[in-house]
Amino acid sequence: MDVSNLLVNLSALIARPTGISTYAINLLPHLQPLFPHVLSSRIIKGFKCHLIPQRMGADAGMWGHGKRLLWLQTQLPRWYRQLGSQLLFSPLPEAPLFRSCSTVVTVHDLIPLRFSTLRRSPIGIYYRYYVPAVLRQSRHILCDSKATATDIIDFYQIPAHRITIIPLGYDANHFYDLNLPTAHYFLYLGRHEPYKNLGQLLNAFRFVCNRHPGVELWIGGSFDQRYSPQLVQQATELGIGNQVKFLDYLSYDQLPPLINQAIALVFPSLWEGFGLPVLEAMACGTPVIAANLSSLPEVVGDAGILVDPYNTEELADGM
Repeated sequence: MDVSNLLVNLSALIARPTGISTYAINLLPHLQPLFPHVLSSRIIKGFKCHLIPQRMGADAGMWGHGKRLLWLQTQLPRWYRQLGSQLLFSPLPEAPLFRSCSTVVTVHDLIPLRFSTLRRSPIGIYYRYYVPAVLRQSRHILCDSKATATDIIDFYQIPAHRITIIPLGYDANHFYDLNLPTAHYFLYLGRHEPYKNLGQLLNAFRFVCNRHPGVELWIGGSFDQRYSPQLVQQATELGIGNQVKFLDYLSYDQLPPLINQAIALVFPSLWEGFGLPVLEAMACGTPVIAANLSSLPEVVGDAGILVDPYNTEELADGM
């Protein structure tokens, strides 16, 4: 199939990239030989970008997401036809449902289907109804891990032959051993949502502090008003508030030295589609302590410590 007129849907790209946006930004240069057209709410240097209104970007909140999904159904097919595109690629499971577009999408995880509190939320509804409709009509489906492929098959009854597993990579020119001295902190990188299991991490860290009073826990990731204040309060109530530092959002360039100097990256998440910070830490030569669930054993292999994320003492012992 000729895909010289590839159309890439980056309408969900956010100003402060994490997760899916990081994946998309790093993948895009490797699609350059296909001379892709890119749909985005911001200019991406070196690519033929067609801008969508900022009010429909992923940074515009829930209403912005709603407008963007409507735009996907009504306006994206028009771009597809006008540009003479042969294939639409979306780095997340989004595509037009009612217009003819040959589509390949990436599914990173189905976490909202695994936790009851998320299933009832707007994102849960999105994954229960919209995502399976997109996958059933897609030409092919990409995912990051065996764990996610299994979830796609189990939750949506998608045949295995329509799924290809492509594990995530890392930028070897960005994440490598900087030969810096190890500092006095453990590091966590990621969201502050409940499935990330940060409450359990704080409980485990209290035990670590009893044995090693001078150590700290640095928690990276955007401060989330829904969950982060509870974590700050928990750290205070546990008597470790002065040893837990909330770093807020960290840029791509801030990550390598921070990871390099950590005692270890601790990643006790209850479910992950891949766990990119784990891979980046290993690339930097930093020890990894991760949950023994979902995709994380695939990523860590025998190169780190895997622990039961529900067991406080086991997590503390790993640290």
